[in-house]
Amino acid sequence: MAKKSKKQQAGGTPATVALTAADVPYTVHAYEHDPAHPSYGEEAAEAMGVSPDRVFKTLVADVDGALVVAVVPVAGSLDLKALATAVGGKRAAMADPAAAERTTGYVRGGISPLGQRKKLPTVLDASAAAHTTICVSAGRRGLEVELSPSDLTDLTEAVCAPIGRA
Repeated sequence: MAKKSKKQQAGGTPATVALTAADVPYTVHAYEHDPAHPSYGEEAAEAMGVSPDRVFKTLVADVDGALVVAVVPVAGSLDLKALATAVGGKRAAMADPAAAERTTGYVRGGISPLGQRKKLPTVLDASAAAHTTICVSAGRRGLEVELSPSDLTDLTEAVCAPIGRA
């Protein structure tokens, strides 16, 4: 994976700026976003020619009144009960989209686990460990960043747990 120069960093998203500042190797994948596509994550996997089990979506949930980030494969769905358990909570529901956007600083379909306006507790699905690299949103629709799951875990201080369902 190529590291981005300071010049490339200047025009990046908060996610790519955070990766560059942390000196983490990553690759950016840009594609033409189709607003009519029914799934942002599946669209990304198709556009990049990457298996959907390596492309992860970033979801924001409300666990016992606190926002939590869940990062799961686009090929599956989020197990809200497993997410609550992973963070020591009792009950989880999907967060209000406006609250997720306001808190993270990103728009729905482009929320990245990296470079968020307010750092939220993050849980990465355990299946990520099976891959050398995974792709997550780089902070806007049509832009993904590929990096190692361990780098993502380190940068977000994520807990790894089985929170995805096939």
